[in-house]
Amino acid sequence: MNTEIEFFAKDDIAIQCCAKNRTEAFIAAGDFFERRLGITSSSIVDFLNIRENLGSTALGSGVAIPHGRIKGLKEPAAVFMRLASPIEFSAPDNIPVSIMIFFLVPEIAIQQHLEILSSMSQLLLKTGVVQQLTIESDPEKLYQLLSLNENLEELF
Repeated sequence: MNTEIEFFAKDDIAIQCCAKNRTEAFIAAGDFFERRLGITSSSIVDFLNIRENLGSTALGSGVAIPHGRIKGLKEPAAVFMRLASPIEFSAPDNIPVSIMIFFLVPEIAIQQHLEILSSMSQLLLKTGVVQQLTIESDPEKLYQLLSLNENLEELF
């Protein structure tokens, strides 16, 4: 992985997010991205809502990957959130979501966006990964699990 690109930052892992619905979860993610990227939280939230209204980014098994391309963004960024209580998210299996992995890429990075989404989905399909994301209490271990996925490393 290119060491100049930090897809997941250690400070962008929240393991007991108190969001009670999609709106609150998007606001929390927007706040993380604003601190890290300097893009206003409200513009991130607006974008996430527009994207989510096109179709749910919930994968099933309690996981969602809200994502998209943002004008003015220079490099990919992600935020991991584990919610204290699962929320309804229009998942295909109707299971409420408690694991949310938000990621943003530059607007022009269409191929990279699709590759990251595919790699993230592949990571989540690996045996035990969702369970580990659900129970791990050490943010450092979560960071390592998310940032050391070999599929993501190949993209940068």
